[in-house]
Amino acid sequence: MTDLTIDEFRDPIRVVVIQTLSEMMDDPDEGLELRGDFAEELQDSLNTVKIGGKTASVQQVAEKLGLT
Repeated sequence: MTDLTIDEFRDPIRVVVIQTLSEMMDDPDEGLELRGDFAEELQDSLNTVKIGGKTASVQQVAEKLGLT
């Protein structure tokens, strides 16, 4: 096995970390179009929020679904 300097060791680790973070942060749906019915539901939901409609926190939704 070859002895590596700290910089020689750091470089491949940096490459792997950057690649892994990029894969985790990529949007696999980027460029895809929403189905018409879903886009309409989403817009309705956004409009409801704009006029002061109630929203639920992630915690509330998780509790309602029995995930907590």
